[in-house]
Amino acid sequence: MRLTRAQARRVAVRAQLLDARRPDDLLAVVEHLTFLPVGPTAAVAPSVDLVPWSRLGEAHWPGAVDDAVADGMLFQLAGGVRSMEDLPLHLPVMAAFPPADDWRRAWWDDNAAFRADVLRLLEADGPLTSREIPDTSVRPWRSTGWTGDRNVTQVLELLALAGQVAIAGRRGRERLWDLAARVYPDVEPVPYAEAVAERAARRLRALGLARPRLPGLPGEPHRVALPGVPAEVEGADGAWVVDPEALERADEPLEPRTAVLSPFDGLVADRERLLQVFDWEYALEMYKPRASRRWGYFALPVLHGERFVAKVDAAADRRAGVLRVAAVHEDVPFDADLTAAVTGELEGLARWLRLDLDL
Repeated sequence: MRLTRAQARRVAVRAQLLDARRPDDLLAVVEHLTFLPVGPTAAVAPSVDLVPWSRLGEAHWPGAVDDAVADGMLFQLAGGVRSMEDLPLHLPVMAAFPPADDWRRAWWDDNAAFRADVLRLLEADGPLTSREIPDTSVRPWRSTGWTGDRNVTQVLELLALAGQVAIAGRRGRERLWDLAARVYPDVEPVPYAEAVAERAARRLRALGLARPRLPGLPGEPHRVALPGVPAEVEGADGAWVVDPEALERADEPLEPRTAVLSPFDGLVADRERLLQVFDWEYALEMYKPRASRRWGYFALPVLHGERFVAKVDAAADRRAGVLRVAAVHEDVPFDADLTAAVTGELEGLARWLRLDLDL
């Protein structure tokens, strides 16, 4: 199968629910995308809310995802929020955690007593925040990053991947942890091989077009082989696979709209695909020194139809009650119509955040 760049872009944009046919149901969006990213910052808004806002618009309210987790309609696992309807696809992978070749296995084994202490405390007093759980580890968690010595947080994350604890909601900004048996419904797991295959197929459906093997998401094998139709893409190097259902509309013109996206959005997560298919360079620069940033701390990608047209350097100043836009970095020349379309989306973002737009 050979795809033009225009066909490949249509497939990817439609797969991520970013054409003009907006969905209208949060749970359906999460189930289709397979997960919402839980990003480490909320310079504009938490990505777990910003991603569905880009699809649903102002019908989605900030905090709706947290409400759905607390109500048991969604569940949070590692770096993503998923549909509770998909739990049977995750249970067999949880039951096999940690595999023998997992680099965290030695720390997990050495802290067996620590794990048991946490489970006993949650059974007696849960749900609890991580601050309310004593650190009884015998071997500290070592990391070159910000997780070093955060032993309680790490054991809770690993116990969640093993399906023994789960996030029950939030108290303020802190996560509440409890025994998984008190959070998850009693459902029958799908057999392991079938679950892994179905999750891979659904991941491709959400991407539309991808490399044949991708890095695994949290709770998945390290590399995931995606099923699909082998494809070549005009102007792009190497092999690709495309969702067979998406091919049916590859020649159909895209009904366009303008969308302001999170830096963690599924359409921009694969930087190589952005370059190869969309001919667009992007990087999240929050970890760079200020002087090294080209586009800003938390620059928001802007999609217009099938093309990325800009990066918006924005931040929510909640004390002042404004969404400040320091710059709109144009990747294509803006005419009056494109200027109006991008401004309209930024105005919609500000209204959704209940802020005034400072553009």
